[in-house]
Amino acid sequence: MDDEDVWFEPKRFGYGSGLPVRWQGWALLAGYLTIVTAAALLLPRYWPLYVVVPVAATGVLLVLCARHTRGGWRWRNGGE
Repeated sequence: MDDEDVWFEPKRFGYGSGLPVRWQGWALLAGYLTIVTAAALLLPRYWPLYVVVPVAATGVLLVLCARHTRGGWRWRNGGE
């Protein structure tokens, strides 16, 4: 993976992504938080959308984080 494609560093312990290291990662995280907050504030009356929008946004976030993490997602125990 190119350094251009890396938006997140891996977690040192555990599974998944750590904090963003490029503006694209920060923009993705800000967009996700905006969508989830807007859904929580604007969609409580429409309960199917109230559930579907955050679940879909979380799915997109997880896929993009996994694709753009240096070394991909795998279990890490700090010994690298």
